[in-house]
Amino acid sequence: MGGMSPSSSAAAVSGATLEDHFWQPTAEESSSQTNEAFPFSSGNPRIEETRGVMHLFSNNGISDLPVERKPLVAVVGVPNHMTYADFCQFCASFIHHILEMRIVRLDGMEDRYSILIRFDTQDSTDKFYLHFNGRQFNSLEEEVCRVLFTVDVQFTGYSGSLEHTKPSSTSTTEQPSCPVCLERLDQDMGGILTTICNHSFHCSCISKWTDSSCPVCRYCQQQPEKSICFLCQTSENLWICVLCGFVGCGRYKGGHAIRHWKETQHCYSLELDTQRVWDYVGDNYVHRLIQSKTDGKLVELNSHCVHAYDGCGGCECADSGVSEALLKSKVEAIVNEYNELLATQLENQKLYFDTLLKEVNEETEREISEAVKKAIAQKLQKLQAKLDRCIKEKKFLDDLNENLVKNQEIWKAKISEIEEREKMALKIKDDKIQDLEEQLRDLMMSLEAGKIVEQQLSIPDEVKDGTVLPISVESSSGKGPKGRKKADNPRES
Repeated sequence: MGGMSPSSSAAAVSGATLEDHFWQPTAEESSSQTNEAFPFSSGNPRIEETRGVMHLFSNNGISDLPVERKPLVAVVGVPNHMTYADFCQFCASFIHHILEMRIVRLDGMEDRYSILIRFDTQDSTDKFYLHFNGRQFNSLEEEVCRVLFTVDVQFTGYSGSLEHTKPSSTSTTEQPSCPVCLERLDQDMGGILTTICNHSFHCSCISKWTDSSCPVCRYCQQQPEKSICFLCQTSENLWICVLCGFVGCGRYKGGHAIRHWKETQHCYSLELDTQRVWDYVGDNYVHRLIQSKTDGKLVELNSHCVHAYDGCGGCECADSGVSEALLKSKVEAIVNEYNELLATQLENQKLYFDTLLKEVNEETEREISEAVKKAIAQKLQKLQAKLDRCIKEKKFLDDLNENLVKNQEIWKAKISEIEEREKMALKIKDDKIQDLEEQLRDLMMSLEAGKIVEQQLSIPDEVKDGTVLPISVESSSGKGPKGRKKADNPRES
């Protein structure tokens, strides 16, 4: 690293050459553009932070490329779960045209980051814009890539320690190197990517880093969510129950942590700001030792040397060996005490939860019994209603059957009467048919007799002198008298 710390080398790359990477336009250029201003920041807020404003061309649904555009674009609103390697892989087809990429965080976008990209030519910039603007980052998500041409980037302020603001003399004479491959960071050798924490790498090196944290300082661009009170959602003065993990605010806010203790009897709660455990029963902290914020060592809480005000230097307190042995014994005693406290508290909690479990079981059994009784009553009510409906239907069917039986006897009498009437009509019809047949026979015989008479009247003169023998009418007519009777009275039929 050339004798430089990672932070100082990063500052040399990001601070000294920041204005060289992104130029400033003239007043005429800025005034002639229709653009939007986006405040941004970069850097680890705990160490340093660089603030600025980027002016981007407005994309009001116009597909034409801006006239006064430059080979500088901004990819706005990249999801935090996309690592640097993921984005490098996303734009891998244009990676050899990229001179520099810088990760920034826009104000108001905590769950997203943006990327300023400078290309080697305007033609490659236009092709990148046309190819990736409005394109999905992957097929499984609805997030799309939003690319805007950049008018200018203005750096407005810097906050951090003095050692980060002023690079060392060696950093001004030596070319900074990539922390991964230790080669110098030269744009002629490949594109340079500056992370959100202001550390610079070769794009080819950072594309192989699959983690979302920085390889140098391990600062993660995807920050964990802040804890909030489960009830009032405040993020100040929070306490977490060491037994069940309930997060509540302190008594000087909403008092939900102490209310949780009163409801559950969980008497130990950890203060998130100081990492100390409070005992609600004893109304004090349970810690005898705390961790120092300066050097990280364990120190006794509220303990002072009895000779502190007398200029202690020669007493036994100065003996580090004795102090260390005494500290270890205190630690062991405190650990044993804490274990006994935890064991007692856990036993009390076991009894408490056993009581709650018993009450819940009794309540559950009572609810089940009531539910069973209610279900049986509803079932009986439904069965009784069904039985009443069946009885009513049976009565209706009995009445209907009785009426059908009565109607059957009436219909039987009517049918017998109709059958007798039909028989009489059939008999009368047969008699009429027989009479008509006899009349027809008599008519045929009379016609035959008429023909015979005509034949006799047409006898020649030769036989006139002959003797005519009488013909017996009875032999030819058969039933002559009856036939004549019928013939004389043809209207009787």
